[in-house]
Amino acid sequence: MSVGIDIDDGLARVTLRRGAAGNAIDLDMARGLRDAARTCATESVRAVLLTGEGTSFCVGGDLGEFSRLSGEPLERHLLAVTDALHDALRTFAAGDAPVVAAVQGAVAGAGIGLAASADVTLAADNASFTAAYTRIGYSPDAGVSWFLPRLVGPKRALELLLTNRRIAAAEAEAIGLVSRVVPADRLADEALRTAQALRDGPTAAFGATRRLVATGQTADLGTHLDREARAIAAAAASATGREGVAAFLDKRTPDFHRAANST
Repeated sequence: MSVGIDIDDGLARVTLRRGAAGNAIDLDMARGLRDAARTCATESVRAVLLTGEGTSFCVGGDLGEFSRLSGEPLERHLLAVTDALHDALRTFAAGDAPVVAAVQGAVAGAGIGLAASADVTLAADNASFTAAYTRIGYSPDAGVSWFLPRLVGPKRALELLLTNRRIAAAEAEAIGLVSRVVPADRLADEALRTAQALRDGPTAAFGATRRLVATGQTADLGTHLDREARAIAAAAASATGREGVAAFLDKRTPDFHRAANST
């Protein structure tokens, strides 16, 4: 399988397994990501860790696969790939479980979309990023033209998309494309630690927070304040909200997992 998923105690580890091909996304991998996302939505998943095997996180679409087709068959194939890949992105975004991505080596094309879609993106200090689409006469997919302007601003996003300038991990952190840069030999451990900490947190509150940040990009202030009011009231009345306050007052660590299971 080109995408592996392992769920242990609420943490789903989703792994791109085409390391020899730079984890290039072919139809099988796109469908594998869609299936993994659907599994995360139906199981008791509290956090997701997305990683790629090999030296590169994801170099984008599998151009070798695409080049074997032309004309209408190629259009149908690309629609099948993007339909599956985009369904995966929508499914991950719709859930409560936060997503952590650990990226290394080359990150290009749809790989940028996967990295940018995560709530927390950790980059190895050997990571580099390039949009790459217009270099081959393509336009973006995988949400790149949606995520990138929101993370780095529309002017810089267009520069990266039109020129395909390759940026190093340090610049990616400076412009907001990734959350943090860590030494390559510590990436796996730091990403796992981050994902485990989120797994042990208040999942429903995380979900509400993810949705508020997403909708807040386009909502007017009044509408957004109303959404915040409803969300915090629901969170306060929930079992995890009551556990969080009780733990704070008792000066102990909250057990959000137990509280969630008590409802």
